[in-house]
Amino acid sequence: MKKVQNHRKQYFLLFGFLFAAFGGFAQEPEKVIDKINAKITSVKDYTVNAHIDADIPMIKIMPSNAKIYFKQKDKVKIESKGITILPKQGFTELNTFLSDKSKYSAVFGDSLKINGTDTRLINIIPNAASGEIVLAKIWVDQKNSVIMRSQVTTQTNGTVKTDFKYGSQLSYGLPSELKFEIDVKKFKMPKSVAADINKTSTDPKKAKEKKRTKGTITITLSDYKVNGGLSDAIFKDKKK
Repeated sequence: MKKVQNHRKQYFLLFGFLFAAFGGFAQEPEKVIDKINAKITSVKDYTVNAHIDADIPMIKIMPSNAKIYFKQKDKVKIESKGITILPKQGFTELNTFLSDKSKYSAVFGDSLKINGTDTRLINIIPNAASGEIVLAKIWVDQKNSVIMRSQVTTQTNGTVKTDFKYGSQLSYGLPSELKFEIDVKKFKMPKSVAADINKTSTDPKKAKEKKRTKGTITITLSDYKVNGGLSDAIFKDKKK
């Protein structure tokens, strides 16, 4: 009888150990995201200069320069004399979504080396089907608590893949370069872009270009000014 009780005791101890181990593992993605969010929230505001190069099939867009203003939690203003295409997924949408953990569940995926950096995939699964974000994947540099790559599928813009590079603002989690890969057929272009990507053409070069379904937008960021105390007035629309 004692022997049976001892076996039962060992079984429950083993079960308890495994439950605690797997329970702790299940919490790890959230802890990783907590560290990313801590960096994001440490940036109360910033201004930065942006150089934008877009390679979009059937659309000719010259490189442009812009100045970007940001203030927590999701205020963004862009000043530019040229045409700018800045996907929200890389600036505010994903960060805002990650900051509210009640909106999603997080599950670890495989490891991957990106540009020489070890990363771990975290799948972000929204808890509600009615939101803008349908599914998100982030590849995280756990050592520095930054996102090295994201793949976000939304209701309005399809799937946008983003690669991040970091420089002098790594401690704030602010990138020095963003490279977006977009689905041309689904991504919403600015109204100021005067081109019809669905227009047929007899030009062989244009016909070949039209077959491309992916476009890229590369944004190089420089001269950050972080936590300078931006006024809310900067983000208000000036009506004539």
